[in-house]
Amino acid sequence: MSPPRTRSRLTAEERHDQLLHAALTAFTTGGYAGTTTDQVARIAGVSQPYVIRLFGSKQELFLATVKHAGARVEAHFREAAAREATLESLGEAYDDLLAERELITVLLHGFAAGADPAIGPVVRECFGRIYLAVRELTGAGEDDAREFLAMGMLLTVLGAMGIAGPHAVPPEPWMTELLGPKKR
Repeated sequence: MSPPRTRSRLTAEERHDQLLHAALTAFTTGGYAGTTTDQVARIAGVSQPYVIRLFGSKQELFLATVKHAGARVEAHFREAAAREATLESLGEAYDDLLAERELITVLLHGFAAGADPAIGPVVRECFGRIYLAVRELTGAGEDDAREFLAMGMLLTVLGAMGIAGPHAVPPEPWMTELLGPKKR
């Protein structure tokens, strides 16, 4: 009797996730315009035609990556709200996400490419879903939700620059002033 075979092949879902994670890394580094499907394939350890077979095009891969990042933020907010449905708890949850620099940076690349007619609707929907989730989960009014997202965008930009988050550079006075005493 032969020994049981160990599973060495990934399922289609696992391979899809592997490619999304590779795309997250690649698009974080090069943005939409500066990234190729060949780079994503190399990071994932697959062939470039396989990437195209699964996603159809670089644009569709980028859109899937942005959707994945936005869904991750929304899911993290929902998990936090299940424990305590306040803006503060969602803010703490977002602070945790700042550690995932690739996640926040790919969202910024998506927002920056938002003028593209194919990318814009997707990133606007992504941002809108997060805004509506914040309102739904916390009961926050428009002004409070707007302020919450404005601070989140500031933290996203600062996190992408290495100014906020767990791996922040040593603070300069303007950084401390901008972030306030609670965020450093």
